[in-house]
Amino acid sequence: MTAALERPATAAAKPARRRRLSIGALVPYLQATPLALILGAFLLLPILMIAVVSFWDYDFAAMYPDFLTTNYSDTLGSWVTWKTYLNTLKYAAIVWALTLFIGFWVAYFLAFHIRTTAMQMVLFLVCTVPFLTSNIIRMISWIPVLGRNGLVNSTLVQMGLIPKPIEWLLYSEFAVVLAMVHLYTLFMVTPIFNTLMRIDKSLIEAARDAGASGWQVLWNVVIPLAKPGMAIGTIFVVTLVMADFSTVQVMSGGQSASVALMMKNQMSLLQYPAAAANAVVLLVLVLLMVAGILRIVDIRKEL
Repeated sequence: MTAALERPATAAAKPARRRRLSIGALVPYLQATPLALILGAFLLLPILMIAVVSFWDYDFAAMYPDFLTTNYSDTLGSWVTWKTYLNTLKYAAIVWALTLFIGFWVAYFLAFHIRTTAMQMVLFLVCTVPFLTSNIIRMISWIPVLGRNGLVNSTLVQMGLIPKPIEWLLYSEFAVVLAMVHLYTLFMVTPIFNTLMRIDKSLIEAARDAGASGWQVLWNVVIPLAKPGMAIGTIFVVTLVMADFSTVQVMSGGQSASVALMMKNQMSLLQYPAAAANAVVLLVLVLLMVAGILRIVDIRKEL
């Protein structure tokens, strides 16, 4: 009799257990739904709209929904466009190399040569002070410094080091690179500093006890462990440089070009489908670069 009563109870408990398991399986999806909606509305949907518009037709007054590949053929079939892309990649490579060099040594100094955590935070906050102002202000601040009658040229002429002002300091590719390095170095310092702070100091002490010199410790211990932070900083800097148009326009004096500046000019002429096609090509190029970085360095431990 007792066994007969237990069987229905056990049978009734199984559906309840299945319901709990099914609800428990849905919990992660329910938790991820708000973020998925936000990313879909503010990231995926705009990208999809740009991709759709890139196939539309247009004239001097309006856009017309269509499915044409003319915008892509005009973009990829023009040597001017290829030259602009190569110029943008050149800026990205130079700025990346300089920001990586400067950012690594700044982060290394803060992480290993400043003993107290409080002072590390204070000095790191000092590095962020220029970022309390806008990019435009910090960029334009270089004009009175690098101009023909600016601070640098005036000082060099008064000291007798040069007979006349140097013309290429401003409105040149040098000025563009200098301004970009100034604007984006902190985006390299921050992830590298975060990575270096996570390094177990006992590893460095063990390497020194084994007889490794300072450079050997740096090359064989610190740099390999700092690669995730360097990769994250690289992604930040490269994507920012590839999307920058104001710095190129202002600091080059209109004498240089970039893909972002080309898209800005196309939009000012109401050529939105052509600009959208360039945006899609640029997005694919940046995603390929990011994918290459992720294949080389695993940054999941830093995220």
